Amino acid sequence: MLANVLSKHYMGGRVRQSDSALKILHILDHSIPLHSGYTFRTKNIFHAQQKRGWSPIGLTTVKHEQAWSGEWVEQETVDGLCFYRSPLLQSTHGWLGTQSQLVKTLAQRLEEVIDQENPDLVHAHSPVLNVLPTLWVARKRRLPVIYEIRAFWEDAAVDHGTYTEGSWKYRMVRSLETFACRQATHVAVLCEGIKQDLIGRGISEEKLTIIPNGINLEGFHDCQPDEELRETWNISGKRVIGFIGSFYRYEGLGLLVSAFANLVNDHDDLVLLLVGGGEVKPELEAQIQTLGIQAKVVMPGRIPHHQIPGVYGLVDLFVYPRIAIRLTELVTPLKPLEAMVVGKPLVASDIGGHRELIQDGKTGVLVPPDNVDALSTTLNRLLKDPKRMQAIANQGHVWAKQERSWEKTTSPYETIYNEALKRS
Repeated sequence: MLANVLSKHYMGGRVRQSDSALKILHILDHSIPLHSGYTFRTKNIFHAQQKRGWSPIGLTTVKHEQAWSGEWVEQETVDGLCFYRSPLLQSTHGWLGTQSQLVKTLAQRLEEVIDQENPDLVHAHSPVLNVLPTLWVARKRRLPVIYEIRAFWEDAAVDHGTYTEGSWKYRMVRSLETFACRQATHVAVLCEGIKQDLIGRGISEEKLTIIPNGINLEGFHDCQPDEELRETWNISGKRVIGFIGSFYRYEGLGLLVSAFANLVNDHDDLVLLLVGGGEVKPELEAQIQTLGIQAKVVMPGRIPHHQIPGVYGLVDLFVYPRIAIRLTELVTPLKPLEAMVVGKPLVASDIGGHRELIQDGKTGVLVPPDNVDALSTTLNRLLKDPKRMQAIANQGHVWAKQERSWEKTTSPYETIYNEALKRS
């Protein structure tokens, strides 16, 4: 066990007896109780590390406070997990000034938390502005630094319209990312696409380890349909095509709405359920109105997290029509895994991020991206072949349970941490 790797560990001028649980200080953009794919991944990583007997602690940046509507607290426990918070930024001018202040504030807060918690190592998660002050502070304290990249945030910024690909901001963030990977003790990445991109930048393959998304098997062990929501949404006796997640532009939900509109004349019992919210929701509502399919589409908005398993139980076929851009080609999503583990068939666009998760024709069906006709045709064929849908659902369920439990996907951390402590 890592807790017994070193009998004594030198840290910042002090000697720490490591007969207690391995303590990992995670640096995070934001965390629970905020809801996002980022926070749920963090929560599951922390719980998996606790089950190993380790002691994970979180420190969030000012980004958490900017998104949080409650009162600021210095430290809090959420779902049995400890999180330290950074104070809000003072008013600054310009993009560079804001980013500079963010880095400075995080560095100061990191020093304070290290003094309080005396961790064995520091594990910074993307975006890159989280790891830059971490590298500086940890070097002074002689602590190893693990950097984990969940996505290239410069690519996400392009999709959100923050800046354009190839702009000076894009190139600067990309260069900082490469620099941080060279300086970190080890780099964990979400998927093969990110790994190969970093190898192409000259980062040694030996320095890179994939920590893929996993599934909370306990949270999805019982996904009986939520009958109350079925009545509320008036979908009793209907076959449901569904999507659960954030309404980002790259999710391609406009393609799904158009494909669904092509199906309604041939399938009177069909409804489309879009659960979630985000930047393209107004556009989707306008599109649905224009196509005249309001009576066939249910958009309840975001719902409490504890109700999600019951919503999965209501859906007959899930669709993930992500468009083909650099972000989606490199990064694997979490939602298709959830559909698999609850035993639901799925259709997804044939892009790099999906190909890492889905075996075409076995655990799901892949269709050409950005192609409404291909999506309509595939959905129509599956709806007419329930035996095939059930076979796909069964195979996906078995694969997800065997290969993507959080216990299994996070197991490489033991080797990463062990080697990092030895090197330090």
